Amino acid sequence: MLAEPLPPRPRPDEPSPILAFFIGLIPGVGAVYNGQYGKGIIHVVVMGLLASIVDSDWVGDLAPLFGVMIPAWILYMAIEAYQTAKKRLAGEPVDEFSSVFPAGPQPGGVPLGPIVLILLGVLFLLNTLGVLQMSRLVRFWPILLIVAGAYWLYARLA
Repeated sequence: MLAEPLPPRPRPDEPSPILAFFIGLIPGVGAVYNGQYGKGIIHVVVMGLLASIVDSDWVGDLAPLFGVMIPAWILYMAIEAYQTAKKRLAGEPVDEFSSVFPAGPQPGGVPLGPIVLILLGVLFLLNTLGVLQMSRLVRFWPILLIVAGAYWLYARLA
């Protein structure tokens, strides 16, 4: 009886996507594991900002929104570390800020992420200046779901 050959052992310098996922639950550590130190710093800073926003008094009625963003951010970091480790394992190029800042123009579609960030920045600025009260505006957040659904439906049918 012949023994089946063992699968090749991973080299010590090859990333493990599963390990990257689990250590990616710690802010910045998954990115550092993948050799992306700048991205790791960004992850830690964003996590600190979210925690300080939730802890501050000025956030008011928006505290639950930012409270939900913390676990969402932690899950994002873990999934992003997993995906980056898979790319590295496959030999695909991964730069310092991959998936954070696109390296160049992206083909097709609307740059939805930057547009959302700009709109959120304008809303928070107007709230800080006292021009707009976010507590009144937050009641209409379901409109965002309607707009997003309509956009995705349009994109699929177009």
